[in-house]
Amino acid sequence: MSRFPVIIQGGMGVGVSNWRLAQAVSKLGQLGVVSGTALDAVFVRRLADGDESGHMRRGLDAFPFPDMAKRIWQEYFVPGGKDAGAPYKALPMHQKHDSRKLIELCMVSNFVEVFLAREGHNNPVGINYLEKVQLPHLPSIYGAMLAGVGYVLMGAGIPLHIPGVLDAFAAQRAAEYRLAVTGAAQFSNLDSLMRLDPAEFAEGPLPALNRPRFLAIVSSNTLATTMLRRASGRVDGLVIESPTAGGHNAPPRGKPQLNDAGEPVYGERDVVKTEELKSLGVPFWLAGGYGSATKLREALDQGATGVQVGTAFAFTQESGMRADLKTRLIEQAIAGTGEVFTDPLASPTGFPFKVAKLAGTTSESAVYAERNRICDLGYLREPYAVGDDQIGYRCSAEPGENYVAKGGKIEETVGRKCLCNTLLSNIGHAQTRKDGSVEPALVTVGDDLNTIAQFLAPGRNSYSAADVVHSLLGTSASAAQQTQPVRAAKA
Repeated sequence: MSRFPVIIQGGMGVGVSNWRLAQAVSKLGQLGVVSGTALDAVFVRRLADGDESGHMRRGLDAFPFPDMAKRIWQEYFVPGGKDAGAPYKALPMHQKHDSRKLIELCMVSNFVEVFLAREGHNNPVGINYLEKVQLPHLPSIYGAMLAGVGYVLMGAGIPLHIPGVLDAFAAQRAAEYRLAVTGAAQFSNLDSLMRLDPAEFAEGPLPALNRPRFLAIVSSNTLATTMLRRASGRVDGLVIESPTAGGHNAPPRGKPQLNDAGEPVYGERDVVKTEELKSLGVPFWLAGGYGSATKLREALDQGATGVQVGTAFAFTQESGMRADLKTRLIEQAIAGTGEVFTDPLASPTGFPFKVAKLAGTTSESAVYAERNRICDLGYLREPYAVGDDQIGYRCSAEPGENYVAKGGKIEETVGRKCLCNTLLSNIGHAQTRKDGSVEPALVTVGDDLNTIAQFLAPGRNSYSAADVVHSLLGTSASAAQQTQPVRAAKA
């Protein structure tokens, strides 16, 4: 793995960057990336829908701990799929001390997604996680490494501890990760250290694992320098994401302000200086509005190794986004009428979150108001200190009275949206409630939504991952399989 890709396909969650998309991109010699966010829930819902094509079964059959795979299959597979309108089986929400069953499910689901993405070619595949979703980190990463993941990418926070986790698992040692706990006193008795020893789960000798490359997704020169100086292990490269990118954006630096539309205002302090990035001595990719051949050339001219592109790939035939959502937003892009709003309140993380304005989704105030507030997936729950030695969990998108009872402030719940449920709805796995209601969608894309029309051939209303790669590189299909060598990252 001596070369780095020119194009990194963004790891869009939940399940939009699925194994099919990552496989298609990696087959072309670029870096296909699966989303690791909530993969246990995605996997269980695929099994509940009957695994019609048998892909999940094939991945399970390849899992190196067969008894574990068998337990997962027997627990969650529904022959022929669940009844239409029946709810999906609920999973326990993650906490510091997860049950063995939930840990195994994380391992297996991450393994299967990476295994399937790697089928049919010998090129690397990456997986993307959110630093804010800390509780499943250790078993998820171990499962991906069991499948031979080539890159781990992480943003939405400062992932200082992750390189050390990769080092530990590659050395067949237990890995540790310290959980961020709100309100924990520096010298309290609270134990926030999570630990996973693979030997406690292996069925026989531990498999030998390669250490994947680690790419930190950051938004500023300061964070880039911090990652390289303070990370617990080697950082192999940086993805520099601007506030025009989809999903979570870093908050503006400096005093928070909103424009007339109610969006966060970014200024000069939020502009990354590429000359300083070049001096750090590691490869870097620019992200956020770089989904065109012109922008790729611009990035290369600035010394970047390449670009990370999300929005363009989100609407490909291979992505996991629901077909009806793709169609509607592609139609808007063709007409040049697509609108994207940087919502400062939507995400329980407190980070700004990009939202496509689309009728029938929770981007509409009426749809948002009609939904009963419920937190039953909990991936974005915030660990908080209860006394000196206990950890509680709360989410600002849960019912307001529950959040306040856990020490939160009611004003922190205003405008918060349940991203866990809406993002699962985006990929066709919406939960059905007891009253018959179905969880609505909420699509996240970058500011460059309307530019995706460039990938459509005349008379067509859909396009493939290969169309995006060829267009960005400005090459034929054969040339698109070439990658660009760069000097090795610092050890």
